[in-house]
Amino acid sequence: MPVFFLILACALWGVSFPLLKALQMEQVGRVPDAGSVFLSAWIQFARFGMGALLLLPFVIRGGPPTRLEWRQGVRLALWGGAGMVLQADGLAYTDASTSAFLTQGYCIVLPIIACIRLRRAPATKTIVATLMVLAGGAVLSGFTLQNPRIGRGELQTLIAAVFFAFQILTLENPTYRGNRSGRVTWVMCATIAVIFLPLAAITAPTPSAILDAGASWSALALVFILAAFCSVGAYLLMNHWQPRVSAVEAGMIYTTEPVFTAFYALFLPLWISRIAGMDYANESLTGQLFIGGALIVAANMLMQLVRPPHKPSIAPMP
Repeated sequence: MPVFFLILACALWGVSFPLLKALQMEQVGRVPDAGSVFLSAWIQFARFGMGALLLLPFVIRGGPPTRLEWRQGVRLALWGGAGMVLQADGLAYTDASTSAFLTQGYCIVLPIIACIRLRRAPATKTIVATLMVLAGGAVLSGFTLQNPRIGRGELQTLIAAVFFAFQILTLENPTYRGNRSGRVTWVMCATIAVIFLPLAAITAPTPSAILDAGASWSALALVFILAAFCSVGAYLLMNHWQPRVSAVEAGMIYTTEPVFTAFYALFLPLWISRIAGMDYANESLTGQLFIGGALIVAANMLMQLVRPPHKPSIAPMP
């Protein structure tokens, strides 16, 4: 049962990559002087702020979060928020499907952290899988010996993957075993919104840019879909069901996210373009995407053969 709902969360997250790309394109047209940092901060503030508003009636009805729920929610917000702003900014410099595949780098970080905790050398499978992820990332980013560089978008996405790894580990912490996932998710959403509102205000090209960035029905619609499905829906599933499996196992399950993203990117951009009146072309299944993505997915499938080092904690119902 946890595996099914975590895969469903991945299906919802997969939608976010083309939606974020489309939203950035919409905002560039409305606020042409805005930098990518402002746009990324604004998106996080808008989607998670709206997510917190959507969850607020349920929180009010069931009582306020406890001290431990606040602590866990804030920690999830700090790790996840840092990762998501890097990921969102990186999307301005790379394709949605490439970003999704590179995000899976946390699946290699998790077992390495587990080895450090247990004070034992990484298994041969872990080393091989790490090399496969590095090779897959190099293929996706166009890295070659003749052109030894990784683009800004790919590098930021890989750094974001490290932050996501610690977000996953926060959910495994047995200290928070009695926390209610609904309250934790609300705290996480509200904290991310509070963090990124000042950053958006500081980096805004003009005082009115914060309002201008969302002053269209298409931008509001994209933000609402991101908030309802990719923030509230996906993170409720993650925060409730992930504690029922180990962090390493959860990381393996999350490898399905880029598969969904690559599938959505084949047709969703054109749909969004027709509805929102923008020029956002569908991606194609290129050899570079297929080979690089296959290496990363294969590496994570290999890691599934590694026994999880920690027993899962159990999360209560919201």
